[in-house]
Amino acid sequence: MSTQMLRGASFAALALTAAFTLSACAPGAEANEEQAAPAETTVTITDNHGEVEVPVNPERVVALDNHVFETLDEWDVPLVAAPKGIMGTAWPDYTDDAEVADVGTHREPDLEAIVAAQPDLIIGGYRFSESYDTIVEQNPDAAVIEIAPRDGEDPMEELKRETEILGQIFDREDEAAEITSELDQSIADAKQAYNGTDSVIGLITSGGKIEFAAPVTGRSVGPVFSALGLKPAIEQQAEDTSHGDDISVEAIAAANPDWIVVLDRDASFAEPEPGAVPADELIAGSEALQGVTAVEQDQIVYLDSDFYLTEDIQAYTELYEQLQEAFAGA
Repeated sequence: MSTQMLRGASFAALALTAAFTLSACAPGAEANEEQAAPAETTVTITDNHGEVEVPVNPERVVALDNHVFETLDEWDVPLVAAPKGIMGTAWPDYTDDAEVADVGTHREPDLEAIVAAQPDLIIGGYRFSESYDTIVEQNPDAAVIEIAPRDGEDPMEELKRETEILGQIFDREDEAAEITSELDQSIADAKQAYNGTDSVIGLITSGGKIEFAAPVTGRSVGPVFSALGLKPAIEQQAEDTSHGDDISVEAIAAANPDWIVVLDRDASFAEPEPGAVPADELIAGSEALQGVTAVEQDQIVYLDSDFYLTEDIQAYTELYEQLQEAFAGA
């Protein structure tokens, strides 16, 4: 072969090599490589016990924590088992589905139903916190997490944390951010609408009785005081953070609150406790409370009937929106 032909072949080889190199460096090639990269199959989250490796978009999910049902339902996450006995009628997609095994209630849990469901992920905690160790022991092949709000932490920040963790697990981080942003906005709006001076009392009604929901530490209503900076009509720490503390109508009348915020526990259940009386009859209909400012001016806010079942981030967002509307309209 002549020297000229050898040189031509060399130049052709060099040109071909350069073309391949430029093609590999092109932005489109990098994009294709990124698209071809496999999606993450697990994510490490920090739950109430420490770091846990959890499958992303697990196929077989058991949820026991009432705080997560609404979010999972909104995201169309199927469940293989749930505690239908404490879910009321709030989530029919789960409770009416015969394919979703019933774990019962936290007082009489059917933990074998969880094992039989062969879950990839178990979201435990909250009412089922006492069963945590047993659930972990019985389900060695599943990731078991507890992400319910922790005692001693800011309840609203804890609900946001829980939602963000769910977003990581189910690849819905944008949706999770939107949910937490809505909570923040509802708090800001309610704070702005509150005049900062009106006194407020939180109450819980159940079985025909009125109980006191202490500011900050009381069940359901308590966290609203710290979130919005409400002025308590009665300053007192909760003795019973779950069901409320004893209080008489005379004590309520003496405190003369400008606003009353009420959780009707009985309204959450299809079969209320014996002797149940609707909250509005107990409070607005009480002869002893007719002279109270909140009653006279119809400044009573009743929580959603399912609030006791949910107590989730969506429920609090709706409550703050309720309060903002009530404060603004006063």
